[in-house]
Amino acid sequence: MSSVNKNLSVNEGSSIPNAAAFKFGIVCSEWNHEITNALKEGAIKTLLANGAKKENIIVREVPGSFELTLGAQYMAEATDVDAIICLGCVIQGETRHFDFICDAVAKGITDLNIEYNMPFIFGVLTPNDQQQALDRSGGKHGNKGDEAAVTAIKMLGLRESFSV
Repeated sequence: MSSVNKNLSVNEGSSIPNAAAFKFGIVCSEWNHEITNALKEGAIKTLLANGAKKENIIVREVPGSFELTLGAQYMAEATDVDAIICLGCVIQGETRHFDFICDAVAKGITDLNIEYNMPFIFGVLTPNDQQQALDRSGGKHGNKGDEAAVTAIKMLGLRESFSV
């Protein structure tokens, strides 16, 4: 979670496993493109920096954050990726639309984790305004895309630790 005391691009805690052996999917919302494209670029950069091979990263776009769940399901069913990073941005507005979309996407992505027994990473920004989104997509609070990529790698490392 990003706050004034936390930078999303700074990894704290355990080391990050090498990602060379894994395949990653990224499903990215087209809505709020300036923000989501920065999240996508951050995720790709972080995956590559941690050993992932460019040819082992598949990227697809969906119209909006609500569609992330189905887009991620399509990717899980049509590819052999090990983890899927779901990237989007839903900015608080004047109506309850924000609440319905955020709740549905969070539940949908959670359900995919359980149904497919693989990491589906919730990389969806839920800021109050455009500036908060910019701050968390490469601005002063780092990039949620970086954090989502690190989370995917760490979850795969955790899975591998049970295979020993």
